[in-house]
Amino acid sequence: MTINEAAAVREAPCPACGKHVAVPFYSGGDQCMATLEWPTSSEAALGLSRYPLNFVACVACGHIFNESFMYVNVPYSEKPNLMFNRGINWSLFLKDLGDDLLALVENAGTVVEIGYGDGSFLDMLAQSRSDVRCIGFDPHGATTDSTNAPELRQELFIAQAHIAELRPQLIISRHVLEHLENPLGFVEQLEFAASWHDLEVYLYIEVPCVDNAVKFGRTVDFYYEHNSQFTTDSFTKMLERSGLIIEKISHGYNGEIVSGLCRTSGNSAQVAQARHATEFRLEAAERAVRLSAQIDELADNNVAIWGGTGKAAAFINSYGLDAARFPVVVDSDPEKAGTFVPGTGQRIEFRDHLKSHPAAIVVIPAHWRALDIVKEMQRESIAPDRVLIEHEGQLVDFHTGQHPYGNDHALAG
Repeated sequence: MTINEAAAVREAPCPACGKHVAVPFYSGGDQCMATLEWPTSSEAALGLSRYPLNFVACVACGHIFNESFMYVNVPYSEKPNLMFNRGINWSLFLKDLGDDLLALVENAGTVVEIGYGDGSFLDMLAQSRSDVRCIGFDPHGATTDSTNAPELRQELFIAQAHIAELRPQLIISRHVLEHLENPLGFVEQLEFAASWHDLEVYLYIEVPCVDNAVKFGRTVDFYYEHNSQFTTDSFTKMLERSGLIIEKISHGYNGEIVSGLCRTSGNSAQVAQARHATEFRLEAAERAVRLSAQIDELADNNVAIWGGTGKAAAFINSYGLDAARFPVVVDSDPEKAGTFVPGTGQRIEFRDHLKSHPAAIVVIPAHWRALDIVKEMQRESIAPDRVLIEHEGQLVDFHTGQHPYGNDHALAG
């Protein structure tokens, strides 16, 4: 690789596998939208905004994506992306696909389609199985009031909320992921939500496949609205990375589309991690209430806070140790003296300030330094009545309270 070639390698997170190394693939200059603008005059067509086509390829999975893409530029709210293809081969493909997917759904089961567009595919499923509830989500999709029509919701599909509400047996997403900035995240959300709610759900995901475009040197496949251009490899890697169990990877329409039939894995390890995080968040909120009440009681008790930056500043800001009630802040580092606590504004004094202005109570927010600070106070003959540290949502006495920060062995462990 030459120096110029090496310089072209860039950090660009892959939307399919998450790898952060990519190389230039195709530069199409600045072009207007290819499918969504629908100008009504020649003047309007010539005046359309143009956007950069800077497609790069992931070095790990071969996914091709426009690193300059910004979803906010795409006017889906004004012009819905309704795919039009009523060819014989396409219609036969859809009919066979519908039959295969419905075979996965039990009586009285629910099918959800994310990004239903004109609703025709979901309507076909609804007409084929009257015992199946068919629900579509698309904030810019069409609506219908025909007999036995599926339920079409003009809203975004929120994985956690709607999977819990609807408990679908099958989720379908056709020709949606290529428009997203983060298709991997989209699929991972579906997989995790099903696992969180202890459901086994089939997922059918279909996107355009650019294998032929790459093989034959086609460039017209690369336009702005299609941020992600999936190869078979990158599509497969995305599904594998998401944690889904892949039942089958298929191609259709002469290899121009690639699809995956998958099912959720019931990832108990991720659910456990999420529950642990949720417990921490709820306990932290409860502890903050208790700790704030204790801090309020300390006001006007000749308190000094030892430490004014980093963890100490976070403590001061988090629990409301304002400058009016807690004006004294000292630090072991003489270079910090004369600076001010970020966010609350107390002037930080050097440690020796406590020799001439003794404090009755010293609060040490930085647990990991507590033992060293106590030894430093002993060495410098700084002797407050009490030294307090926070532990499990309350202030405890460093010398007499129960906590793991009182000896070198505990700290090392």
